[in-house]
Amino acid sequence: MKYLRGLIAGDRQADRVVPPSGFTAQLTLFAAAAMAFLAVFALALSLAAGRLADRWGDELARSATLRIVAPLDQRQAQTDAALRILETTKGVASARALTDADQQALLEPWFGPDLALDTLPVPRLIEVIENDEGMDAAGLRLRLAAEVPGAVLDDHSRWRKPLIDAAGRLRMLGWISTLLIAAAVAAMITLAAQAALAANAQVIAVLRLVGATDDYIAQAFIRRFTLRALSGAAVGTGVGLIAMVLMPDASDAPGFLTGLGYQGVHWIFPLLIPVLAGAVAFAATGTAARRTLRELA
Repeated sequence: MKYLRGLIAGDRQADRVVPPSGFTAQLTLFAAAAMAFLAVFALALSLAAGRLADRWGDELARSATLRIVAPLDQRQAQTDAALRILETTKGVASARALTDADQQALLEPWFGPDLALDTLPVPRLIEVIENDEGMDAAGLRLRLAAEVPGAVLDDHSRWRKPLIDAAGRLRMLGWISTLLIAAAVAAMITLAAQAALAANAQVIAVLRLVGATDDYIAQAFIRRFTLRALSGAAVGTGVGLIAMVLMPDASDAPGFLTGLGYQGVHWIFPLLIPVLAGAVAFAATGTAARRTLRELA
């Protein structure tokens, strides 16, 4: 608390102990700005991955696909029978058989726009949407097997979990990157503070002779380096947010990085980066100052 009060109040006489410019000042400002800029994107990646995992989980958990694999002369009859079963199945909110145009659009990215569906044994697809209660997939499969032998129900459980796990790992990677950035800032500021203390060894010795305590000297270094980190991180965060705002809007485009950025209350998180950088600098400089001053004693 004593260091915190000194940081807020300031002391002009103590500030003169730390050189206001030079290599250590430039290193601290640059490191804080660069790491804050990277932290803006690391946080955005983590939050976007979290939203992606939630969206995939919600959408895939409430949808299923029914394939009608039957000869052409029986396909329409089995499709109609499957739709009648789905209409009376508890937990099914809606069921819709995809048209030839719909299936053509699904296959177009792989086979091109000139694919003739009537030349290929493409099964008829039925899109099934569940309600909040959910349906009994096992019971539906038994009923379909008895009444619609060509129907194959896919509830997406085989590949839903790997997709959600992948998004979850990407979210974890974003948070780990943020922690590594904080550790890198702490390491750089520690080195800069140690270099500044060593460079001012003679000044520190004179201050001790005139009665200055190690706490008084350490407070000067802590305040100067904390403010440098805070101001540098504020600049880096501002530049990162401007770059984030200027990114093209891909909210309507499909893709793994769709929605990269901040939404709603998540805009608060990047605003905390300068404060966290200052806290890291406060702790790192305090530790480095006390250790170095003991070595210079």
